[in-house]
Amino acid sequence: MAADDVSVDDKVKRTRDLLSSFYSQDASQISPPSNTTSRFATLDTINTTSFDADQYMNLLVHKSNLEGLLQRHVEMAAEIKNLDTDLQIMKNNIVGMEVNMEQLLDKIMSVQSKSDGVNTLLFEKREHIEKLHRTRNLLRKVQDCKKASEEVMLVIVNKLEDKVSSDSESIQARAEAVMLLKQLDFPVEKLESKLLEKLEQFLEELDLSKDTSSDSANPHESINEGIESDSIPPRPEVPTREFVEAVHAYHVIFPDSEQHLVKLMHDLTTRHFEAAKQQIQEQVSSAKLSNRLRFIWTDVLSIDEVLPEAGLQDFAYEAARDVLKQYVTSLFSYLLHEISDALLQIQKDGIGEEYPLRAALEASKNALIQGSTKVLSDIRYLLDEDLGLVLKLRDMIISWVQEGFQTFFTQLNGQLLLLSGKDVPTDKVSSGLVLVISQLSVFIERDAISRITEEIGSSLLGGSYEYGSSAFYISMRTQRISVLLRKRLTTPNWIKHKEPREVHMFVDLFLQELGAVGSEVKQILPQGLTRRHSRTESNGSTSSSRSNQLRDNRSNTNRARSQLLETHLAKLFKQKMEIFTKIEHTQESVVMTIVKRCLKSLQEFVRLHTFNRSGFQQIQLDMQYLRITLKDNAEDEAAVEFLLDEVIVAAAERCVDPSPLEPAILDRLVQAKLAKTMDQEPVAS
Repeated sequence: MAADDVSVDDKVKRTRDLLSSFYSQDASQISPPSNTTSRFATLDTINTTSFDADQYMNLLVHKSNLEGLLQRHVEMAAEIKNLDTDLQIMKNNIVGMEVNMEQLLDKIMSVQSKSDGVNTLLFEKREHIEKLHRTRNLLRKVQDCKKASEEVMLVIVNKLEDKVSSDSESIQARAEAVMLLKQLDFPVEKLESKLLEKLEQFLEELDLSKDTSSDSANPHESINEGIESDSIPPRPEVPTREFVEAVHAYHVIFPDSEQHLVKLMHDLTTRHFEAAKQQIQEQVSSAKLSNRLRFIWTDVLSIDEVLPEAGLQDFAYEAARDVLKQYVTSLFSYLLHEISDALLQIQKDGIGEEYPLRAALEASKNALIQGSTKVLSDIRYLLDEDLGLVLKLRDMIISWVQEGFQTFFTQLNGQLLLLSGKDVPTDKVSSGLVLVISQLSVFIERDAISRITEEIGSSLLGGSYEYGSSAFYISMRTQRISVLLRKRLTTPNWIKHKEPREVHMFVDLFLQELGAVGSEVKQILPQGLTRRHSRTESNGSTSSSRSNQLRDNRSNTNRARSQLLETHLAKLFKQKMEIFTKIEHTQESVVMTIVKRCLKSLQEFVRLHTFNRSGFQQIQLDMQYLRITLKDNAEDEAAVEFLLDEVIVAAAERCVDPSPLEPAILDRLVQAKLAKTMDQEPVAS
């Protein structure tokens, strides 16, 4: 059994060796293993290139018996047969494989040819597909960028929307946020109503009732403190500036919201004036009301700049008219209340006065006079302020005051009748109160009305109320005479004027006009108290020395100019002459006012021309004649002397050679003119 196994193994090994040697590329590389036995090594040489058949047979005979040889023969014959069969099969298979390989090669070549054709046909499409593929890759990158930018824009839009909706942000900041949203193509129309609601809410929360100034209740304290405090009013904080800026921004952002914004502007102005009315009800001072009106007018001008379509100025004028009329009415109402309180003090126990009726009468008189003066002072304070709202309503305010006083005295009459017990049982009325009311009525009739009327004229009309027409008359006459003086100065060529031989004719015309004035006023106006101001009694009395200095003999122009310098230096140390004083309802006051205004006009006309020596001497001669002729008719001689000297000095300043006439020549020419005038008067009579 063991021998069979060994033979099988040997057979397998030999077959493997044969196949290996057959398929080996180099049979010489196959050598028998070194560890085999000599028998196997020798017998195995059959598969080598150095096979020796004789040696092999000798070894085989030597090593094997007969049966073994026969067995070996049979095996080898069978093995050779099998191998031959196998080789034939392999040969046939190889030949078939060559045919198949050729067919396969033909098919491969055909496929390759068709593939090349397909490649040629699809080359352009393949290039286009590759381009599309690259574009697709780029689009993916762009989509990523777009997605990132959209996310950023979404964040920005959300933040801007939050900013618009935030109450902590200012309205101006929210308006800027809307502008940015509009630049981002965000549909801002839906925000319009939201922002306008915010604007309305801001307007509702805006506090306009607080005081806009730090002035005291006394409207004239600032006047008493100095010119600076009077001329520079306080600049209140303007809480509506942000509101106005927001309206301007919304008007630009939302053009369709113009009507809504106009309504808001009107509401703001209405609230302003409602706050002013509330202050009036609290008995506000004229200074605070003036600051309130200035505050309102500032807002109106600001709004008119950004939204002129609102027409806010006309709207403000209408509202201001109601407010100012209410203010004037409230002043008289408070005045009537104060007088009533002063009278009712009699009915109170424990007054502590020794003469309570006298005290009540004096208190009521003071309340009437001082209260009326305060009313006029408050109104005057408003009129003197440079307020756009008040300037247009000035005449209307003055008319309201005049009508208010008429209504006030009517109401006061009714109040006094009520307090005196009209339609009331006698036992319920204090007799002392009736006595005080009767005396107060007499005071009102005799003194109070005239004084208050005078105050109305001086405070509101620029002069006495009953003498307002006198001021107009003075203005008309002065203008007429000024035309005469201007023609006199503009007609001749003063730089080529000849030496004076007589007083100029215009002096006669001037005196004729003054004579006509005197004749007219004597027919209408009363004669005043005789108060002649001589030169020594006037503040400007020493100014006449200037004309005396100019009449001194001068040897040359330098001396004349030296005299003028001394005149100016002396003028610096003199008290100021009050030329234009208050106009009184008398003949002397009206005539004197016209004379002073005409001489002042003559001085200004002289300053507009240049004179030679003869022209200057002509002016000197004319003024000397006026000095004599006006001396007897002038109420204020000092003022006339002062103004005549001013005319001569003005001519000297404008003269190339200011050498005056010799005193003897001057007196001779003046006396000749006086004599000629005296001769003409009997002929005229």
